[in-house]
Amino acid sequence: MVQVPEQAAPMTDSVSGLDWPALRQVVSDCRACEMCSTRTQTVFGMGHVQAHWLVVGEAPDAEEDAAGEPFAGPAGLLLDAMLHALGLSRGQSGPPEGSAYVVNALKCRPPGSRSPRDQEVQRCSSYLHRQIELLQPRVLLAMGRSAAQALLRNDAPLGQLRGRVHYLGDLPVVVTYPPSYLLRNPGEKAKAWADLCLAAATGRKPPSR
Repeated sequence: MVQVPEQAAPMTDSVSGLDWPALRQVVSDCRACEMCSTRTQTVFGMGHVQAHWLVVGEAPDAEEDAAGEPFAGPAGLLLDAMLHALGLSRGQSGPPEGSAYVVNALKCRPPGSRSPRDQEVQRCSSYLHRQIELLQPRVLLAMGRSAAQALLRNDAPLGQLRGRVHYLGDLPVVVTYPPSYLLRNPGEKAKAWADLCLAAATGRKPPSR
């Protein structure tokens, strides 16, 4: 079982122990910060609830806020292509080993789709870490600095975090660039592919739990 270190993931009493439907409802009703007044809806996550992969993005953008799903629009198409190249899908059917559950570190779109603030990332962290506890994935892919910070509590630049395996308890975490960045900087796609291959190789190892 994945054990989330206390220093990495403070879990509030209102979230600890919730199942998937109850957690989704709590996220939908969340009024913990000012983003509740500017969002269209919360963006909980999607995919197979026994998926071996958990992909964590940073925060919903305008398209995700409108759709209520993470990684919508062109960024989502790129993510789907990257996952497909590894034999993975974020669909709700299919075998767990070929599935990825997809979430964001933040469940609401920041105003103007600005970058998430550190305190906002931490305020949402209990939701993310409860999702991790429920899913019990084999490998976790953090796409973007805010996603990495939410998981690892490490404010190092993204370039220093990628290219190696980190751990959240006994859960391996690989950090890479978010699809939105890759769309603006296609020359970095080779580095992102190397990160995904590292995550795939790590996820194929027998779990330690």
